[in-house]
Amino acid sequence: MELNNLKPAKGSTHYRRRLGRGPGSGLGGTSTRGHKGAKSRSGYSKKVGFEGGQMPLQRRVPKYGFKNFNRKEYKSINIRTLQELVDKTNNADITPEALYNAGLIAKNDLVKILGDGELKAKINVKAHAFSKSAKEAIEAVQGTAEEL
Repeated sequence: MELNNLKPAKGSTHYRRRLGRGPGSGLGGTSTRGHKGAKSRSGYSKKVGFEGGQMPLQRRVPKYGFKNFNRKEYKSINIRTLQELVDKTNNADITPEALYNAGLIAKNDLVKILGDGELKAKINVKAHAFSKSAKEAIEAVQGTAEEL
């Protein structure tokens, strides 16, 4: 190996076409943008969903129904899951933080406790919402159900 036959490693270099650098480069003039029209201008950006002037799909499709943008999405947890959590951790205080640490909910989830399953342990539950049957089941074993 000598200085006259050194080459970069295969795949380590990339050829990048430098557009708009004069006619000698073969890529000057219109710089691959063609002549006239919106796409040839600087600052052009195609709108999302633009279909070349054809009526876009989002406008062609009929719309119906109602989406309530104030809707609250709750992550539902059954009391069966709470019993399993108490059995595993021996902690009678159930909060959203405890559920997050157990990997049952995401950080900012709102929690609703549902009444499916059987509860044996006396627990203190803090959640954003409770179903009627869940509240009854918790209070039946002298536990507390506190809404946040």
